[in-house]
Amino acid sequence: MSNKGALRPDQERPVEYHIRLQGHLSPELAGWFDGLSVTAETDGTTLLAGPVADQAALHGVLRKIRDVGLPLISIAQVQPGEPYPVRSGKEAE
Repeated sequence: MSNKGALRPDQERPVEYHIRLQGHLSPELAGWFDGLSVTAETDGTTLLAGPVADQAALHGVLRKIRDVGLPLISIAQVQPGEPYPVRSGKEAE
């Protein structure tokens, strides 16, 4: 029996990502990232977090990041509900 075309359990739901940017987004630009939470951190960075449907959608998010002109600091695939470590101002120096 062939499993061709069958979805693996990890393909049944979107993958969650935490994406950190240097700088803060204006409220207008934050609206570009529907479906992702946008958090302005006290260390001067922005955290985008939430589910991304697939690799094509991830590339779309990265393209938007490029278009707003904020430097990408990090991107991490996480387990659903996994907290992102909060950066203190000291770590950002």
